[in-house]
Amino acid sequence: MTDEIREPLELSVSNLGPIESANIELRPLTVFVGPSNTGKSYIATLIYALHNFFADYANRIRFAEQLDLSQNEIDRIYEWVNSALPIVAIDGNAGYLHPHKMPDAVAEVVNRSLKDAAHMSEPLSDEVARCFGMERASNLMRYPYGVGKSLFSIRGSIAGENGRDERLQYEMELTDGDARLTACVPETTFAQIDPDIFSIWHLQSLTEEFQEGKEEAARYLISDIMREAVSGMVRPFNHPARYLPADRAGVMHAHQVAVRGAIESASRVGLRRDSPAPMLSGALGDFLQGLVALAEPRFRRQDANESLVQRIEKTLMRGEARVKASSTGYPSFFFRPDGWERDLPLMNASSMVSEIVPVVLYLRHFVQPGGLLIIEEPESHLHPAMQVKFIRLLAAAVQEGVRILITTHSEWVLEELANLVKMSALPENKRGRLEDSDIALRPDQVGVWLFDPSGETGGANVREIELDEDIAAFPSGFTLITEGLYNRWVDIESRTQDSD
Repeated sequence: MTDEIREPLELSVSNLGPIESANIELRPLTVFVGPSNTGKSYIATLIYALHNFFADYANRIRFAEQLDLSQNEIDRIYEWVNSALPIVAIDGNAGYLHPHKMPDAVAEVVNRSLKDAAHMSEPLSDEVARCFGMERASNLMRYPYGVGKSLFSIRGSIAGENGRDERLQYEMELTDGDARLTACVPETTFAQIDPDIFSIWHLQSLTEEFQEGKEEAARYLISDIMREAVSGMVRPFNHPARYLPADRAGVMHAHQVAVRGAIESASRVGLRRDSPAPMLSGALGDFLQGLVALAEPRFRRQDANESLVQRIEKTLMRGEARVKASSTGYPSFFFRPDGWERDLPLMNASSMVSEIVPVVLYLRHFVQPGGLLIIEEPESHLHPAMQVKFIRLLAAAVQEGVRILITTHSEWVLEELANLVKMSALPENKRGRLEDSDIALRPDQVGVWLFDPSGETGGANVREIELDEDIAAFPSGFTLITEGLYNRWVDIESRTQDSD
């Protein structure tokens, strides 16, 4: 398709958990900041669930079985494939077909099908419930202020052939025991398509008289085109995501007490009516599953992020993260400090190393460019100087094409992020001896969102905070705490003098 997302995808939320309202643009580096219990992890988990669903929805949604095509539509699809597209030969391997223009009659079928999102409601709500560890997604409704429903939606801007921006939206409404997804999809011409080669070959291999086979093949072709269309519309949700929870070091130390099957069932029970509530959230269960998978060599690959990972190991950890399969089939995690000739069990390494190792392992073995890595509180157990270096290296990951989302309570993280944005305006020949002068992020690559617990109904409202160049920081309220502490000191000092 030539249609493409012109602006960052937006996520809007109302009356969900602690959130009263939120409207967030998803940037290459997205930062959530604010007091505890204001919903930062809620929104991060929701984003994770949306990535899981749309990155794998082709396997979750049987589009072909949902399509209802008239005989006239089937005939038009068959005629187009056999008269306008080149003949495709399949020799056991997938071939290649250059994108071709789709006629309006076929585009109408695709548009009609894209607007019917009802068949996506149940699998999406199930994935949201799984990631939160709840029996059903409607349990996320915020009472008593939700007036009977909660909403979340994703919106994007698509540029069509005529150059005009068109808005698309998928919105899910949660009510008691129910979840309903609706779609607002702009009319598109689908000027260029690149469907699965097998679907084209299947239709071309059928004779005119084989009506039953033609209907099935036409439905599968349209479903392939729909999958491609949805994938393009929901970028970056069409890429996989990985979630690193808070206290990941503690989870890593305890992971060997769980078995692979127990992890999976613990995070999925509750999705069936006859099962109890989940014991683990899906986000935590997935993290544990990822750790267990590292016992298998096929998952321990070294790829596009290796130079970045080595930079993290050298700069922050001053040593190497290592994985070994144990006799029980579980992985064991070790740390080899620089200069050592033996491995140190991770549980005996410093708390800083234990917090960073999961990031290293996931960047090394799982996260690819285009994918999302969610890290809760990356500053945990890090000295302020290390926090500054860590956020620089996460910015370097963004430069390599990895999308990053963090939740944080660190003033130093935000102040260094402000420096990285400011430095992007400097030409390279002006950066002189600035430390890590190769790492900088443009303003449009960064979004900082403040979770403010001062909503009218006691919930949190979420708003973007812009870089304030006068104070050289993102104004998150940390300075007010510093000023309050200083004023308290002055008050105590004044009282001390009065008592002399």
